[in-house]
Amino acid sequence: MNSGRVILSQVLDLIHRQTIDRIVKRYEPTLAVSHFGFRQQLTCMVFAQMPPRDGLRDISTCLNARPETLYHLGFREPVAKSTLADANESRDWRIWEDLAKSLMRKARPLYAGEDLGLDLDNTICALDSTTIDLSLTLFPWADFRQTKAGIKVHTQIDLRGPIPTCIDITGARQQDVG
Repeated sequence: MNSGRVILSQVLDLIHRQTIDRIVKRYEPTLAVSHFGFRQQLTCMVFAQMPPRDGLRDISTCLNARPETLYHLGFREPVAKSTLADANESRDWRIWEDLAKSLMRKARPLYAGEDLGLDLDNTICALDSTTIDLSLTLFPWADFRQTKAGIKVHTQIDLRGPIPTCIDITGARQQDVG
């Protein structure tokens, strides 16, 4: 048993700092939130996924509930909801896309030899889609119905591991068959 290190820290160790730094340099980030680094933002977003958090206030409240662990996670001060919101709004989304792609490239070989219980020579993929409801007042470009907005996420998954090979985001009106 690993004593003294929180699970979040162990998960973040799988993402090398050099990888993040290289990706960040590619997109020349704005200095709008210079005191809140990309690694800190990543830590908040990963923390929000385990277990799922309901919003920015929930993320910051739960992170700040154990101030003694903040330093070890790379934070110099408590996480403010507004700082996290500014970082999420001002930073280029392509940084996170490239990071996700690099993690998928790293994970795919881990499942390459996994037995599916089928005698097949080729890769088998599954297709799935899900609709994500959005607020029509905040996302008027994503109109779906008269009172609703939304997007649809289409995902292709390699069945040798729970790793997406392709993700396409479209308007919620997009049909699954076409």
